[in-house]
Amino acid sequence: MDTLQAIRSRRAIKHYDPEHRMPPADLEQLLDHALLSPTAFNIQHWRFVVVDDPALRAEIRAVAWDQAQVTDASALLLLTADTQAWAKDAGRYWAHAPQPVQDFLVPTIGQYYQGNAQAQRDECFRSMGIAAQTIMLTAKAMGYDSCPMDGFDFNAVAKLVKLPDDHVIGLMIAVGKGTQEAWPRPGQLSKSEVVIRNRFA
Repeated sequence: MDTLQAIRSRRAIKHYDPEHRMPPADLEQLLDHALLSPTAFNIQHWRFVVVDDPALRAEIRAVAWDQAQVTDASALLLLTADTQAWAKDAGRYWAHAPQPVQDFLVPTIGQYYQGNAQAQRDECFRSMGIAAQTIMLTAKAMGYDSCPMDGFDFNAVAKLVKLPDDHVIGLMIAVGKGTQEAWPRPGQLSKSEVVIRNRFA
């Protein structure tokens, strides 16, 4: 499936075959492509929690409005990000770049994020959003369906996965073999409403 077809056909699927098991190689391929997602300053601050413990999945479902895809989908990925990744050995993000590039960019990372809590947090959510779309389009191209989810108790899930204090949760993505088609698209806004040329009126 080509990229444009994956974009057109990807939908949020709610019902999955609970008997389907994703081969480990497929999960690795999905994660390998997620790791190709871009991040500011290449700090790669997303952290993908692969929830494959059935008991933990059941606990998450209990704080996610009892949504069946949490337990029924072949894979459940919790997208989190490290808000302090910028300060953790920043040189490794540019270790293979030419020395002049390293000399310029590595100090710039600290200068940009130091003391700027909003930028630290905002970058996490931008990066998780990009990675989420990468995961969903990769899944579709591989023959899987997916569902992005934010209908859950973030604090409860954070406790269940023992989220570090300097991390944030963006969303969950269920991936698997769908058993029901999505509804017809319920109402797309017009291009004229959502595309602004140059300036808002």
